[in-house]
Amino acid sequence: MPIPVQVINGQKTFTVLENNPEVMNALGFKLGLSPSLQFHDIYSLTDPTLLALIPRPVHALLVILPLTPAWHANRVAEDSTYPALSSPPSISESIFTSDYNTGEDEQWGGIVWFKQTIGHACGSIGLLHCAINGPARKYIEKGSTLEKLREQALPLGVAERAQMLYDDLDFETAHQSVAEMGDTAAPSAEAGDKLGQHFVTFVKGDDGKLWELEGSRKGPLFRGMLADDEDVLSERGLALGLGRVIEMEKASGGGDLRFSAIALAGKWDD
Repeated sequence: MPIPVQVINGQKTFTVLENNPEVMNALGFKLGLSPSLQFHDIYSLTDPTLLALIPRPVHALLVILPLTPAWHANRVAEDSTYPALSSPPSISESIFTSDYNTGEDEQWGGIVWFKQTIGHACGSIGLLHCAINGPARKYIEKGSTLEKLREQALPLGVAERAQMLYDDLDFETAHQSVAEMGDTAAPSAEAGDKLGQHFVTFVKGDDGKLWELEGSRKGPLFRGMLADDEDVLSERGLALGLGRVIEMEKASGGGDLRFSAIALAGKWDD
């Protein structure tokens, strides 16, 4: 039997997921991602030989990062200037873009983002962001949970999307069904609260924009433009995305460079 969902202080709370390909491939398959896409371990961000182990292009990165003081301060500063969700932001060269109040084609350049209101659901919401945005969405199976969630989310506002996901039993069942997979025992809800880590998705939109997606932020974060031949694991994709956080920690004098990153890409031919 899967680990049951808990309600803690009135909030539905899932079991923390481990960020490894075995878990996320199983979850993606249950939600309706085609098996022709798989998550792959990333063993190095710089070694060409190890990077060559991953099929290209990479459609998305799913990363878990420690909430260091430097990254926390940066997040607080960015979120403090994020435009209110009740009104569209001004058009500028900031990290924000597009229109808050309309559907897929206009909202955040076509990016579909979910605000997290389910405790410890950051892993499955991170996978959701990987699968329903950018090129990966073309690999969603017809009639699947992923297709349903994406289609239902498109006309909804941020709060309505979050509530829709909160209430979705198929999403809940899929998450909990893989919670005991992985290399370590699933933590309790209390232990999960103390991990101090966040799942973050990096995805390239159809227009070449690199987005950082995390349900605990105030919205999608635009990180820069990528060329047609650059994916999220390219040198520039890393510099604008995951590498930005790593360099921030180095510059602060901090030493916590623990992170786990997996790449969503095609399968190698058998």
